[in-house]
Amino acid sequence: MDVTELEKGKIPGVETGIEIRKSICAICDPSGLCGLDLSVDRSGVICKTEGSAEHPRNRGTLCSKGAATRQYVYHSERVKTPLLRSGPRGSGKFRPVSWDEALDLTVRHLNETKHSYGPESAVFYSGYAKYYRPYLKRLCHSYGSPNYLTEASSCHSAMLMAQRLVYGHQAEADVSNADLLLLWSINPFHANVHKARDIQARLDRGARMIVVDPRETPTTARAHLHLRPRPGTDGALALSMAQVIIEEELYDHDFVDRWSYGFAEYRDYVRSFPPEVGEQMTGVSADLIRRAARMYASARRAALLYSSASIVHHTNGVQNYRAVFQLIGLTGNLDVAGGNRMEPVSFINSAGRIPTRETEFTQCRPWSEMAPRIGSGAFPVWPRVIDEEGQAMALPAQLRTGKPYPVKTLVGFGLNHRMWPAPEAFLESLSHLDFFVNTELFLTDTCKYADLVLPACTSVERSELRCYGSGYIILTQPAIAPLHDSRSDVDIIYELARRLELDDPLFRAGYEAGIDYILAPSGITVEELKRHPGGMPVPNPTPKVERKYLTEGFHTPTGKFEFKSSLLEELGESPGCEALPVYTPPRHSRERTPELAEKYPLVLSSGSRLPMFVHSRTYRMPWTSSLRPGFPSADLSPEDAARLGIAQGDPIRISTPCGSIEVGANITRMTQSGVVHMYHGFPAADVNTLLSADYLDPISGFPGYRSSLCRVDKIGGTNP
Repeated sequence: MDVTELEKGKIPGVETGIEIRKSICAICDPSGLCGLDLSVDRSGVICKTEGSAEHPRNRGTLCSKGAATRQYVYHSERVKTPLLRSGPRGSGKFRPVSWDEALDLTVRHLNETKHSYGPESAVFYSGYAKYYRPYLKRLCHSYGSPNYLTEASSCHSAMLMAQRLVYGHQAEADVSNADLLLLWSINPFHANVHKARDIQARLDRGARMIVVDPRETPTTARAHLHLRPRPGTDGALALSMAQVIIEEELYDHDFVDRWSYGFAEYRDYVRSFPPEVGEQMTGVSADLIRRAARMYASARRAALLYSSASIVHHTNGVQNYRAVFQLIGLTGNLDVAGGNRMEPVSFINSAGRIPTRETEFTQCRPWSEMAPRIGSGAFPVWPRVIDEEGQAMALPAQLRTGKPYPVKTLVGFGLNHRMWPAPEAFLESLSHLDFFVNTELFLTDTCKYADLVLPACTSVERSELRCYGSGYIILTQPAIAPLHDSRSDVDIIYELARRLELDDPLFRAGYEAGIDYILAPSGITVEELKRHPGGMPVPNPTPKVERKYLTEGFHTPTGKFEFKSSLLEELGESPGCEALPVYTPPRHSRERTPELAEKYPLVLSSGSRLPMFVHSRTYRMPWTSSLRPGFPSADLSPEDAARLGIAQGDPIRISTPCGSIEVGANITRMTQSGVVHMYHGFPAADVNTLLSADYLDPISGFPGYRSSLCRVDKIGGTNP
């Protein structure tokens, strides 16, 4: 074939000079990332992106975000050099500076903060991505600050908190061995397409599926039962299912009798939630509640699939999820094949089936030697259950008040103020800082309020360690050189540690030495990983052991599965923090605030994902944005649209007591009558501005993004 034709087809080979290099995609950055085959031409430019066929995560496929990798990597809005603020905060006026000047300035402020106020007055924050988090946490603690914070303060940690309060450890669904799948407010076709593939395969082999989701989604299309509770009522639904399971003697008596704490009180409490009462609270028919409870409890092997954020983004979120997770133990489906298995975490929240020293690496200084973490006073359950970090939702209040101690320096990596409710108030709180540096790919609206912006590179321009639950591990190498004057987050962290002259031998040893330290118990080394650029199956994977509680007990204060939380008992119960999984309607709801509901009669729910977007990062990519023309828009049911005189595409105003935004109307049966759904993260219409900063779950501090009250008005018209 003619060389010109080969070049047009971007065919790798000696003739074209195109080489395939292995990498992973970190655009959406969940616990496991997709393998990439990047075709790189003679000039070092990526000319084609494909999925790696041998990678167990995606098996040659890519989602719309991964397919747009080149647009992401070569986007014109990338930060190209360190930028120092030259105008007022928020003006977006910067001048380029050298890396030496930028890093010296950051170190000077960190040293001044430590000397004048103490190390706790510096905060180290991680948004996206996640690969560098072990190193950032070590930097934070080695410096002496307890205030390592991440976006897990509004994603993942509250889910983990609920599981730890019930049975002490995260328990993942064993989809491949389950006879019944109970999906609770999770839509993997949009949020985790690889899990969707596994679910499809299991259904094709005869498994049944129940989906609990207020919305109609591609996932619900294959459900044998679809339960649509009103947003924020999941706890009542779970308690009503438990009432059926207990009343009809469908629960696992042996497990409950031998391994549970507080069952008698729990049983007495759920008696007040028969399906008829559950129907009144949730909108799900009593018949469907009974059928779902019987299907789940009667299945030989039943797995419950959940999401990191859907249920906990309510002001009653942790209690709701506790009630949901208690169904797993109630039916004996905990830590068994085909149920929910408790596997040890290897690295960055992934059960990679190898032992590691991640915790020893990251927690290089005990909490007892540092000041209380941010959020410890406002949310006292947090530091007792979440070992990993502080609660970032409390940061704006501490910035404003300076209590219990001032915060003067903020070192951010991918910090996005739109992760907080009342994001404009968060920006205002930054005025109390002496210094704010943010490391980013793009000059975001948050970066415009920074004193210094550092340019980060993408996953294809750096080295990154990842583990996968299937027993696979990869240490990527840069497929292309970092663009412009960008650097990897890890390089920035290690250089800060060097310039701070920290007494930390692992920082002095370097990045790869740190990886060798973390992986030492597994016997895997950096040298070996480099010989497998596309990744490798782990040798001698840790065997999966069922019912580990028989020898270890549960990692709860009582050593048992807790239907009643002994920790919440000890801390003293208060409204929303009861030891039993007490159901309370959302703080702003027709049940609790009827006078507010008269003026704001619709439920506002936000936070679900579209398959082509992740927060605000991918809105700027032409390929992905073209898949949702007319965005931003809010979803309305046909019934509500007809009642309000709204047609498809009409401009509408969504209002709450905190303000309003203007968007287009998208009329769809995906959304329930009485509910307005709005996707988050869009700068031109940020739905999080419609919530107050204190609209939070009292246990976790998580924002109630998915259930508040609003009204909708057609712009230029009058509602009937």
